[in-house]
Amino acid sequence: MKGFLEDANYSIGLLDEGATLADVIDNCIYEHTHTGKRAFYVGDLGKLVKNNIQWQNVMAPIKPFYPVRCNSTPGVLEILGTLGVGFACSSKSEMALVQDLGISPENIIYTNPCKQASQIKYAAKAGINIMTCDNDIELKKIARNHPNAKLLLHIATEDITADEEMNMKFGTTLKNCRHLMECAKELGVQIVGVKFHVSGSCKELQTYIHAISDARCVFDMAEEFGFKMNMLDIGGGFTGSELQLEEVNHVIRPLLDVYFPKESGVNVIAEPGCYYVSSAFTLAVNIIAKKTVEYDKLLPSGVEQTRNDDEPVFTYYINDGVYGSFASKLSDKLNTIPEVHKKYKEDEPLFASSLWGPSCDELDQVVENCLLPELSVGDWLIFDNMGSGTLGEQSTFNDYQRPLIYYMMSFSDWDEMQDAGVASDTLMKNFFFVPSCIQLSPEDRFSTAA
Repeated sequence: MKGFLEDANYSIGLLDEGATLADVIDNCIYEHTHTGKRAFYVGDLGKLVKNNIQWQNVMAPIKPFYPVRCNSTPGVLEILGTLGVGFACSSKSEMALVQDLGISPENIIYTNPCKQASQIKYAAKAGINIMTCDNDIELKKIARNHPNAKLLLHIATEDITADEEMNMKFGTTLKNCRHLMECAKELGVQIVGVKFHVSGSCKELQTYIHAISDARCVFDMAEEFGFKMNMLDIGGGFTGSELQLEEVNHVIRPLLDVYFPKESGVNVIAEPGCYYVSSAFTLAVNIIAKKTVEYDKLLPSGVEQTRNDDEPVFTYYINDGVYGSFASKLSDKLNTIPEVHKKYKEDEPLFASSLWGPSCDELDQVVENCLLPELSVGDWLIFDNMGSGTLGEQSTFNDYQRPLIYYMMSFSDWDEMQDAGVASDTLMKNFFFVPSCIQLSPEDRFSTAA
């Protein structure tokens, strides 16, 4: 069946209505306490189903193309594949992963703005024709290696936020679009549409209005050159919040109806990544070392000391860090705070604390400053919303062990998949039943993706 690997080396725990995500985490921690305290993820694949239903309810007929780089674990790709989601790939390995799912080339786009010639040739051989381009050097490279390519001109957006520099780093100007079309005409390369991207941190929804208006200008420009444009990619930047999704839809829908009505034949697509996966994964880490430090060394520079000098301040080292699941911390702020797994009293004192990864490297700081009860080596911390940008290729720095992954789904979410007509005997082989009161064993009850 399309969307499922015959030899997938994992399975999905099918939970009855009495079992919860917290139960799964509790049971996994129980097992890891006895077999070796390794960090692990619990992935609730049912959230992908819910998020897809929400997308269809709010954003249809805009088709989602999931950026594989956000989370390329097999459970995620297979569930999204069987739900009919397309895929946006940035490398040969990502294209190969998606092809192994049986996804047709028409449902794959190659979005890397700086493509290797060998990978363009791979896309050509695989029949993956739709790809993005924002400069003439890239255009000539594509023309040499993929004569059947169908290009989306990537235009820059005017996102006046902290991410403005990144948004302007990729994407061309309206003025340069004419030059690119002239080059494409000379080289015999097809241009079939436009892409833009608005950052998820952008608070000015007017950015979408400007971007769609610019896209319409490019479409009009293309008519002068004889290009038949039929695709508009509005990019990613969807955070996973239903409110944000509805706000974006409220802004873009009237403009799309005017500039790209249904009768125009233009297919509108988007690239929701963290929207699908961020909330679906929870990470559990174990404290492997602890020490007391001076409070002024814990404070960020410029922050005034306000605590009692007699209060202890703790630094904890955990078995995952920025060279693993927290890699995005090197370039972005951590969007989740740790939760202590063990039970503690509501009136228990909290202490200034920092969390560091296992590498002992000065960059391996996971949380700079937070308030936690006093913890011990062997205690567990839980991070939610860890599904995006955390599960790709990871470093082997300091013999780092990649966290195990345990997949789960509730019966109600499984029913939703059946109602959508995507369940099959092949899919069912990936599932096993998990009663709410049974202790789970990684070896016997979960297959893991390492």
